[in-house]
Amino acid sequence: MKKIILILSLFLSFQAMALPIPSAPNLNARSYHLTDFHSGEVLASKDPDLKLAPASMTKIMTALIVFRELNHGNLNLTDQVRISEKAWRTPGSRMFVEVNKFVSIDDLIHGMLVQSGNDATVALAEHIAGDEATFAQLMNQVAKELGMTNSHFTNSSGLPDEQHYTSAKDLSILTRAMIIESPELYKINAIKEFTFNGITQQNRNKLLWRDSTVDGVKTGHTEEAGYCLVSSAVRDNMRLISVVMGTDGIESRNDINQTLLNYGYRFYKTHLLYKSQQALTNARIWKGAVKNLPVGLSKNLYLTIPRNEYKSLDASLELTPRLLAPIKKGAIVGTAVIKLKGEVIAKRPLTALQDIPEGSFMDRLKDEALLMLE
Repeated sequence: MKKIILILSLFLSFQAMALPIPSAPNLNARSYHLTDFHSGEVLASKDPDLKLAPASMTKIMTALIVFRELNHGNLNLTDQVRISEKAWRTPGSRMFVEVNKFVSIDDLIHGMLVQSGNDATVALAEHIAGDEATFAQLMNQVAKELGMTNSHFTNSSGLPDEQHYTSAKDLSILTRAMIIESPELYKINAIKEFTFNGITQQNRNKLLWRDSTVDGVKTGHTEEAGYCLVSSAVRDNMRLISVVMGTDGIESRNDINQTLLNYGYRFYKTHLLYKSQQALTNARIWKGAVKNLPVGLSKNLYLTIPRNEYKSLDASLELTPRLLAPIKKGAIVGTAVIKLKGEVIAKRPLTALQDIPEGSFMDRLKDEALLMLE
């Protein structure tokens, strides 16, 4: 039985001839991964699944969990946290909290993300889970939930441990989740300096000074990990996430991230093709109380394609034939197929945008007769 296919025109007015897209740059880092935030399209990548030490980029996971606790009402920014001796003694970068003193959740988050304080990070982990080992279990549970298949955490701050690792791809997944779930709290990553206890420290992400479109995210460095950076930027409503791991210096991690971001923005553009719950067409319904069912997508459809090639897109809506009532809202009734220059680049399920109840006895009888003639 043939599917019902509707062709939708996506062409805009005349656009300039598309420039050829060069290959993604080959850069001197152990691993990197450049993706579009909305579409998930990978624009450049090198060994994205390689398991590597994340150093302080671990704090993105710790922050995500803290943000979830705030969003769920289990914590308040004004809550006071007692600083344990373990948190105070944690080696590495510091916020310079004092043992047995009380510090607000808000200050500790700033100390963790802006100053990269390991002491602040451990204090938050202990406050949420009782001790850091239990918090690490929570980190691994969240990693599994998000689909971070090449990650395992043993501590909250990123101190070296053979069983503490992640990948560039997993860090991209994690960063995207943070931005989606906590867009306001995410903005803390863009703060350039923070003062606590009379000590002012600058954010270690120097791209915040170099590129005004960058608004995060987190640096990392240990001898094992090398110099690392997760960055994100927004230009013309297009957000990219760049993860770079294992470079040989601060300037290298900055330069490689900047190169990746510039490459992505120069040669690609993200388009919102269809909005969630937007009626794209009507499907013929048989034996229902009404004959026409509006259909669309359950989620926004974003596509990242080479610049100036929007006019080369074609969309077809393939509807399932002989759709019979009753039909529930959200039921899959077809497929949206998007092609670029004749090649399929995306498929999404078409769903019913409303309930269609079964029709009366006479409606069903009439449609039964019509179906026999089909």
